[in-house]
Amino acid sequence: MCEANVYLIDKEGKEQLILESVDKVIPSEEGVLLENIFSQRKTVKAKIKEMALVDHRIVLEDL
Repeated sequence: MCEANVYLIDKEGKEQLILESVDKVIPSEEGVLLENIFSQRKTVKAKIKEMALVDHRIVLEDL
């Protein structure tokens, strides 16, 4: 499986799981569009901070 869990680091430095089993990450002007294997979508006003795909982990940083 090639999906990853996506975490958001807020302005206070706290990390929070925002979506599991993500298989699409699409940067846009509004932030980052995420879509998982269950067709759930979420747009987050954030930028990509780290992608550790071997660990199935993507970290976003709040804008």
